[in-house]
Amino acid sequence: MSHVMNTYARLPVAFSHGRGSRITDIEGREYLDALSGIAVSTLGHAHPRLVSAISEQAGRMLHTSNLYRIREQEALADKLAALSGMEEVFFSNSGAEANEAAIKLARFYGHKKGIETPTVIVMEKAFHGRTLATLSATGNRKAQAGFEPLVSGFVRVPYDDLAAIKAVAEHNHSVVAVMLEIIQGEGGIHLASIEYQRALRQLCDEHGWLLICDEVQCGMGRTGKWFGYQHAGIQPDIATLAKGLGSGVPIGACLAGGKAAGLFGPGNHGSTFGGNPLVSTAALTTIDVIEQDGLLANAERIGALIRQLSAEALGGVKGVVDIRGHGLMIGIELDRPCGELVGKALAAGLLINVTADKVVRFLPPLIFSEQDARELVERVTPLIKDFLAA
Repeated sequence: MSHVMNTYARLPVAFSHGRGSRITDIEGREYLDALSGIAVSTLGHAHPRLVSAISEQAGRMLHTSNLYRIREQEALADKLAALSGMEEVFFSNSGAEANEAAIKLARFYGHKKGIETPTVIVMEKAFHGRTLATLSATGNRKAQAGFEPLVSGFVRVPYDDLAAIKAVAEHNHSVVAVMLEIIQGEGGIHLASIEYQRALRQLCDEHGWLLICDEVQCGMGRTGKWFGYQHAGIQPDIATLAKGLGSGVPIGACLAGGKAAGLFGPGNHGSTFGGNPLVSTAALTTIDVIEQDGLLANAERIGALIRQLSAEALGGVKGVVDIRGHGLMIGIELDRPCGELVGKALAAGLLINVTADKVVRFLPPLIFSEQDARELVERVTPLIKDFLAA
């Protein structure tokens, strides 16, 4: 019996190694990985340049702490600032920590303006993490249950609904920020419209609010651009990253610009491990490979192909509600709970996920090929059809 705490309903499989978009279990069976560790393994498995960079860095130095300058961290911050249009970066170990930093920044901003109880507007069906503050910002009652009292200071509105935010602004004068996932991943692959994003940026400017974009799942090239907000041509005040940033090495980042830049000083926030030499090297290498190998364009092209092939295979099938997504962040919504498809896909040699009970989710690595895309659709769509016909 394992002594690992029982916090996951784990599937009955363990993996020994992988290569590219393929992963092999301890029994020697190979699977097509269309989940990439929940949008983490950007470069797939055992990418030679990443393996080499991590190995070389491990041979030099793993950790020194943030009591000292870290050259690799500084280089990564410079690179992320150039890619994002932001001004400064705080490094953490996860997306939840990056979002904690964002919430703290928003509250700090509010207090600097003389607001005693700063309020952050958050969205229904949002997911920002499982710490107490990020859980409170999350719009999932099932995830929150049993952990009350939740952290105060959040007002929730429907997603992609500007009128709802304007209504809050009319009677709540403690608002300091709006927190938005450009694409809601755990919430079911819902996309904020371009018009909404632009109008929200304008509304935040009019009220002096910070716009926080949670890019933990959709950032780092998954949508075909480095950041999801870049499709709308907007610039947030705060953006958060994690998952795909280090291609499997734990790293998070909170990026600040505009009104949010320069707020934190020594002692306002910290992290022992955040941005150490090893994880910073992994992230720098990930970015370098994405740039050199044209993986932004690949994500856009292969994602469009998967959606097209899925639509062709499932068109007219009763029970298929919608096929949506952007780049390699794709959801197929069904009209009923479909969690059992995860196990069926596993038996068929395929790693997928179901989120929001009814949405089959694909989050392949950015190296996914056209052959991989066709194989994914050929394997998964018969499973969906059989499930819906049962």
